Amino acid sequence: MELPSGPGPERLFDSHRLPGDCFLLLALLLYAPVGFCLLVLRLFLGIHVFLVSCALPDSVLRRFVVRTMCAVLGLVARQEDSGLRDHSVRVLISNHVTPFDHNIVNLLTTCSTPLLNSPPSFVCWSRGFMEMDGRGELVESLKRFCASTRLPPTPLLLFPEEEATNGREGLLRFSSWPFSIQDVVQPLTLQVQRPLVSVTVSDASWVSELLWSLFVPFTVYQVRWLRPVHRQLGEANEEFALRVQQLVAKELGQTGTRLTPADKAEHMKRQRHPRLRPQSAQSSFPPSPGPSPDVQLATLAQRVKEVLPHVPLGVIQRDLAKTGCVDLTITNLLEGAVAFMPEDITKGTQSLPTASAPKHNASLAKLAFDACLMMMTPQAL
Repeated sequence: MELPSGPGPERLFDSHRLPGDCFLLLALLLYAPVGFCLLVLRLFLGIHVFLVSCALPDSVLRRFVVRTMCAVLGLVARQEDSGLRDHSVRVLISNHVTPFDHNIVNLLTTCSTPLLNSPPSFVCWSRGFMEMDGRGELVESLKRFCASTRLPPTPLLLFPEEEATNGREGLLRFSSWPFSIQDVVQPLTLQVQRPLVSVTVSDASWVSELLWSLFVPFTVYQVRWLRPVHRQLGEANEEFALRVQQLVAKELGQTGTRLTPADKAEHMKRQRHPRLRPQSAQSSFPPSPGPSPDVQLATLAQRVKEVLPHVPLGVIQRDLAKTGCVDLTITNLLEGAVAFMPEDITKGTQSLPTASAPKHNASLAKLAFDACLMMMTPQAL
């Protein structure tokens, strides 16, 4: 099964919290005094919610009380098709939108979620995550957890995307490891709505997301249960993950993409360097009639080669084919993002006396520095 190309990372991740519409921005400014009062009040109420959730044992009563108190905090949890919930299934699969998705689902049903790429700590426990020792033994530990015979059984809630999206355009590619735990999973879809501001921002921390959740009037989490999905005979983990991804995307009316958390990290890296965007637009290959892309690629590669003469031309061309930007390629090469074997720039000067080699190297270094200044000066202006 082949994944469609789908939307790009700029459509899956919001980089700005505030709305771009002037009317919504004016409404947010008028609401701001009320929002700050709600934030302060809800911070004190939130402490009581945390203490109550810690004091009460896991039960229907606890979920009802905490869910009601969370509604006062502006976190409203709703669910559809709850009759499809199969309590014998030990692995729940969901799309990922906010850092508090697992807390919301836990208000509706008992579940546990491991925190990936983070050591056990008080913060991990206080946020409602399972404390796992390491990623290397994660799958085996989760298999043992699901195989335990304790009653009542506690299902796992896993997010195969591993990173949150804005929940509007598409899903990240599902990782295969959650589908290696058991041969049957129950998917659920999660949709989040919030007035005035974006639901989540790609580079925001969970603390800032919490403060914005308490600031806005309300945030509605809509959970919809889907029927359990069984592994087909001879189906690999990757195929199983892809089939569930397409099912969840279809129910959400979105697209399952090939993008991974690494693509999100690269997108965030480019967002942090806005000065590279104008040059990127100028240096990228335009679709209008003109020189062929191969000629343009060779021209851009030569410009990079003048600045970094020790980098092989093939390495430069391969990175330029990905970035389409001279400045981004120079940055990747200088930061070590692209591995290469340096060329001997003195190869063409072997017939010169030995005493003149340092002077020649110094002159090459000066030429590279001057060329870099000449390229960066128009951009700085």
